[in-house]
Amino acid sequence: MKSRQKFNGCLIFISIALLSIANSSVAQSGTFSWPNGKKMALSLSFDDARTVQLTTAIPILNEYNVKGTFFLTSSNVEKNLQGWRDAVKEGHEMGNHTESHPCGVSPLGVGNTLENKSLGDMKEELLQANREINKLLGVKPKVFAYPCGQTYIGRGEGTKSYVPLVAKYFLAGRGWLGESPNDPLVCNLSQLSGMTMGDEMSFKELLPILQSAAKKGQWVVLVGHDVGKESGHLDTRISTLRKLCEYAMDPKNGIWIAPIGSVAEYVKSHRVKPN
Repeated sequence: MKSRQKFNGCLIFISIALLSIANSSVAQSGTFSWPNGKKMALSLSFDDARTVQLTTAIPILNEYNVKGTFFLTSSNVEKNLQGWRDAVKEGHEMGNHTESHPCGVSPLGVGNTLENKSLGDMKEELLQANREINKLLGVKPKVFAYPCGQTYIGRGEGTKSYVPLVAKYFLAGRGWLGESPNDPLVCNLSQLSGMTMGDEMSFKELLPILQSAAKKGQWVVLVGHDVGKESGHLDTRISTLRKLCEYAMDPKNGIWIAPIGSVAEYVKSHRVKPN
């Protein structure tokens, strides 16, 4: 009798465990509800506060009433201060791209490279850029983009991630040259995948990414630098940017196009695990 009770108890325990695993799997693989019945989210972002973004990209975005995210270095902001102040008034999001844009490595181990930075150095990079952007534009950035998409400082056994710093001071952090969109149910908001819309890509090349993301309920974050030069791996074609805006603003495509910060806030507040 006691053996049967123990056996039944084990069956009950196993059943509860399996049910828990199943429910967890459903939560992780379930669908995410975007606002107003949209199928997916799309954010258009631009790095480095380049002049051509003011003269070419923002006028196109404004034409379609699309709000973009611009990741700024304060020295470049100062070159076109009024233009960036106007962009803030027009509702575009201003993000942090560090004070001095450290990235990459040097064969000589010198220069403004991440291999020569400490976590203390990166903390100051982030906070100083925030202070300067706030002083110049009157906004405090809540989103960050990793220069060159690189998230580590140091080298060899001394290599360390500075993602935790970004997580501490920002709502979201965006990478670069990612290979896939973000799953809103499980994505790391401090290390979002950012996919290029440069490299002279045509809208035809980006369309399958958008269509797939719509089927899966994902969040596509696109990254641009120069706009309109039509050559080079950092350049976004004017025709591509226009068609992206047209496609996203067409209601039948079911796309919520919004700045990174707006989407990140929504994702954080509408999923089970918000971080």
